Amino acid sequence: MTHPSDDTKTQVRTFTIGEDDDGIRLDRWFKRNLPAIGFATISRWARTGQIRVDGGRAKPEDRLEAGQVLRVPPGGEAKHKAKKARRPLTEDEVQTARDMVIRETPSAIVLNKPPGLATQGGSKTTKHVDGLLDAFVTEDDQPRPRLVHRLDKDTSGVLLIARTPGSAAAYSKRFSGRSARKVYWALVVGVPDVREGTIDAPLAKQPGTGGEKMHVDEENGQAAKTRYRVVERAGTRAAWVELEPLTGRTHQLRVHMAAIGHPIVGDGKYGGQDAFLTGTISRKMHLHARRLIIGTPERKGADSATGGGKLDVTAPLPEHFAASMEALGFEESQSDASPVRDEAPERTPAEKKQAARRHAKQYRKERRGERRGRTTSATTAKKAAKAGAKSKGKAVKRGGKPKGRRP
Repeated sequence: MTHPSDDTKTQVRTFTIGEDDDGIRLDRWFKRNLPAIGFATISRWARTGQIRVDGGRAKPEDRLEAGQVLRVPPGGEAKHKAKKARRPLTEDEVQTARDMVIRETPSAIVLNKPPGLATQGGSKTTKHVDGLLDAFVTEDDQPRPRLVHRLDKDTSGVLLIARTPGSAAAYSKRFSGRSARKVYWALVVGVPDVREGTIDAPLAKQPGTGGEKMHVDEENGQAAKTRYRVVERAGTRAAWVELEPLTGRTHQLRVHMAAIGHPIVGDGKYGGQDAFLTGTISRKMHLHARRLIIGTPERKGADSATGGGKLDVTAPLPEHFAASMEALGFEESQSDASPVRDEAPERTPAEKKQAARRHAKQYRKERRGERRGRTTSATTAKKAAKAGAKSKGKAVKRGGKPKGRRP
């Protein structure tokens, strides 16, 4: 965390760079810690020497190190970029957030998300996990925890929340790099013929659904792979399976299981009426993020670097899922939700191309503000030069020919 020594609009501010911001670019530091200050202002301050790091001039692209002292001029905040005041949480909302916690570490808060609660807000969605994260902010200078991955609204289970921007970046990199290992439990209709295997079926948004539904698209879809294993079966009626996504596409597990003819119990969106079992089995979706294994961010201590370990968390089943397991004769002790793989799977050439395109898109997005800042500076310089030439011409016109020796 970065600690300011002064935060007024009329005085110079100094910040000591914390471990969480170690290695970050100067312009990214502003975006993370002082988002109301635009890139054009940062560039102007750097160009005129008003931004200083340990007393020396600094450029927007310079990397910061923990322990350095950053000098920031007063003001510069754009009103339209000011943070919006958040709605204070009620006591019930704070309790709801706290009740979900199953593990806390210096870098993360791990929740057991209940089914029916969205991860993020959207149109007509006002109650969601992201809106409850202020419950974990207990001090004014404490950063707000951040989401680093998602679960569908009706999917329950392990949801990792990063405590700080730095840990959020580290965990996001592990998820996008596929070193994080996630194991889901699901009850599916019928029993797959092959007890264990890999579903390799590219996915794309289904036309005409507004992007709300995915489907298998062999020609234009993005690569999607899922490992599955049948743990136990209830005759030919249903099966308990473990699912491990090797890629992270929207609704991947749900679409893949429906595609092989065994929709997840309760998933009417992809399985239709065939996704519901009769009797005492709940009509809610039976998909649960059972276990997450992920590397923890390194932390530099006073004596040496620490971290680099593993966070291994298992989430208890929700009531409806546990009741269905019992009704079908399944016992949780039959599986410890061990991942099929030990390391991140090797990417195919097509997946590498997709990753390169995403990286290029993100790079262009980050540089957009930079280009805008340069354009603004160039335009300002041209206007100043034009105004100077104009005033000089007026002075000559008023005084006639400039005085000087005749040839």
